[in-house]
Amino acid sequence: MTRRRGSESATGPVLGRALQILGAFSASCPEMTLSELSRRSGLPVSTVHRMLGELIAWGALERGDKGCYRVGLRLWEVAALAPRGQGLRERALPFLEDLSQITRENVQLAVREGTEVVFVERIAGSGAVPVLTRVGGRFALTATGVGLVLLAHAPDEVQEQALAGPFERFTPCTVTDPRELRRMLAEARTHGYAVSDRQVTMDALSVAAPVHGRGGGVIAAVSLVVRHGSTSAHALARLVCTSARATSRAMITSQV
Repeated sequence: MTRRRGSESATGPVLGRALQILGAFSASCPEMTLSELSRRSGLPVSTVHRMLGELIAWGALERGDKGCYRVGLRLWEVAALAPRGQGLRERALPFLEDLSQITRENVQLAVREGTEVVFVERIAGSGAVPVLTRVGGRFALTATGVGLVLLAHAPDEVQEQALAGPFERFTPCTVTDPRELRRMLAEARTHGYAVSDRQVTMDALSVAAPVHGRGGGVIAAVSLVVRHGSTSAHALARLVCTSARATSRAMITSQV
């Protein structure tokens, strides 16, 4: 029997092309024209044009008034169902909000995905120092406070992969020496928190602590990001660790 075109043999490539189109969007390019989508996805204009109809019909993409394409609400709705982010966020949010109200600073919650940090919640304090992170955004494990905490408690193979580089230098203070990074990871395990001092921007200091799950492993990290020079890392550590411990208790006693 002759296999029909568009059957199982074509499912993989078609799905892959759809994911290439969706993966072309980023924080720096949230809206794009057809030609821009083609260029960033690496697909021919004709292919992108043909697939856009189905992606829009399903709700994965939307077309704005100016003819540009952007991520659709239905894709956001599906992504919000991811259990690792949703359950964690719901249980952590009361403690994150308390920490935000006490400090009026930036409060962040993140998990590890491979050798990157994924931020699942961020509360911006009034008048707090600007940060480059956003909910759903990814960042290097070795540069951020939450990343250093998560890397410190990651499996050995993940640590070796992350410490093998290459390292992106965001500021003159970004640590790119693997030996220095190993020392920082050891300190994070010993003291129960990690510090990222001006590694991402020259005006920010981040202090982060681990969130533990039922099995005792580290499943997330909480951080405070403040203006460099406004206070000491040691003063922030007590508040961050208290919030992380409260979140850990909530996660351990939950059914998630």
